[in-house]
Amino acid sequence: MTRALIDLDAIGHNTRLLARAAAGAGLMAVVKADGFGHGAVRVAEATLAHGASWLGVTSLREALELRSAGLTAPILMWLYAPFESMDDALLADVDVSASSVEALEALGRAAKRVGRPASVHLKADTGLSRGGATEAEWPELIEKAVRLRTAGLVEIRAVWSHLAHAEDLADPGLHRQLATFERVRAKARSADVSPPLIHLANSAAALHLPAAHFDLVRPGIALYGVEPVPGKTFGLRPAMTLESTVILTKRVGPGTGVSYGPEHVTDRDTTLALVPAGYADGVPRRTGGRGWVSIGGMRCPIVGRVAMDQVVVDVGDHPVVAGDRVVIFGSGEGGEPTVAEWAVWAETNPHEILTGIGTRVPRFHYSVESPNETSTRNPSRPVECAEMTPS
Repeated sequence: MTRALIDLDAIGHNTRLLARAAAGAGLMAVVKADGFGHGAVRVAEATLAHGASWLGVTSLREALELRSAGLTAPILMWLYAPFESMDDALLADVDVSASSVEALEALGRAAKRVGRPASVHLKADTGLSRGGATEAEWPELIEKAVRLRTAGLVEIRAVWSHLAHAEDLADPGLHRQLATFERVRAKARSADVSPPLIHLANSAAALHLPAAHFDLVRPGIALYGVEPVPGKTFGLRPAMTLESTVILTKRVGPGTGVSYGPEHVTDRDTTLALVPAGYADGVPRRTGGRGWVSIGGMRCPIVGRVAMDQVVVDVGDHPVVAGDRVVIFGSGEGGEPTVAEWAVWAETNPHEILTGIGTRVPRFHYSVESPNETSTRNPSRPVECAEMTPS
């Protein structure tokens, strides 16, 4: 009854828009975390059909899923422990990031075992303080990579890093990172490491920081239609609609407690609607009393605590019945809540909302080229159906 509808045409539109914004650079579509909850394989196929030339994932498992689906585009994976076996990555022609000498040594051993060199992206930590070699560690990483290259055990495919805050072009930290990245690139060149690819830009940088484009940009959240720069819009189209169904309604009087606690007590005669979507389905628990949904073109508040499997919605005096469609979030074109609004209500970011949708929620992909996979759209603008104001 609760389902996620994925507009592949929106994914294609966003991919083309990002490719135009970074004209002259290639585009790596980041499809980690099951394509930010949208379905990694279908998203990857859509992005590759509309301008992406690379795919980016976190783990080997994610990379092998794409290969098992028959995708042959270059793939980069970047999060693993040096003691993990990377044999399958090399055999599947998956590029691997290296942030430490230990990781390079492990990749060299894997190359010996499988009889083919590891394709490596050397990662510098330019200020995010997560993965990557610090500027002090960088010379040793470069030296080890060159030795392994000479031994025929690695191919140095790229030098890369990740930005901590590309949303604000005036942020001093951003400019420090750009300067650090230039220095580590210069050290790589002086050590005879001139890889074919340099990449740094995330979604925000891909859209409004040309100085970070280099050879390849790596958009993530923007592919899915979430504007990455607060206060700016670039024309992205949200790709996911999360919807459910009213399964029960009941008329109650004032003083009626709702859900656990209860933390909400009605102050008037009203109708409550039960919706089978809870925090196991991607409705954050903290949105009880904050979040809104759209039912029949009306915005209606979630009242009481969010449970694991269900929420209660106050629909006032409106004639809502079991079977009515509930839009939890969508594009906003019909006035329904957006994932950005849900992020505000949950005090998080859209990334967590999208990737937090549970595995029991089926994903349905559709496009104009696939008329058998369609969704229902409600073009009317919802009005509020209870005397409450969104927080």
